[in-house]
Amino acid sequence: MEDKKDLRRGVGLLTAFMLWTILLRVVDVQAAGPDGTRIGFAAFNVRVHRLTGVHMGLYTITDWLGLVPILICLCFGVLGLVQLVRRRSLLRVDADLLLLGLYYLLVIAAYLVFEMIPINYRPILIEGRLEASYPSSTTLLVLSVMPTLRFQIDRRAGEPFLRKAAAVFAAVFSAFMVIGRLVSGVHWATDIAASVLLSAGLFLLYRAAVRAADEKRAKCGQRRKDGVQ
Repeated sequence: MEDKKDLRRGVGLLTAFMLWTILLRVVDVQAAGPDGTRIGFAAFNVRVHRLTGVHMGLYTITDWLGLVPILICLCFGVLGLVQLVRRRSLLRVDADLLLLGLYYLLVIAAYLVFEMIPINYRPILIEGRLEASYPSSTTLLVLSVMPTLRFQIDRRAGEPFLRKAAAVFAAVFSAFMVIGRLVSGVHWATDIAASVLLSAGLFLLYRAAVRAADEKRAKCGQRRKDGVQ
């Protein structure tokens, strides 16, 4: 039942992301970016950008901290590889890890699509060049990976303190990175909002898939048990 709730919520958030993207292309579009680049919700975006200003030091810090979720992905990849070597079959690797790999690939695919089809460009030039800004890739990475850290620790750790520590770390780190990217002034506010919608939608689909796999495994186990009896 929980998997169906997550599925509906995930689809709803991804639908909201798509609508947000469409609106960004048609509502209050003005040449308000560098080199005359056009942005949607221009009055709102420009107002927020003027309020925050540009802080390249914070931009650099959040850029480097973007390595943290990458390291987390690698750790889960190593865990899956260890299971594969020990169990000698891809099908015997934990389903939630296999689904996690697919989920991370889906996040990468989403990033590549918007790199190839820019919706917005950054409000400032980076090293004299225009760069795609929609959705914020660092925000997307962080908000896609950190919930999986908490989710996996909750599933695998028996120690309550470890589960609580992971939850606090994921929440604090995510909040710092989202606020940091916004305040640094290297993204429009709508780019940050888009990353929140997209990452939340994708994560809920991943969690729905894992819960569905858990339910299927439980039913198979019950059938085998009933057969033995």
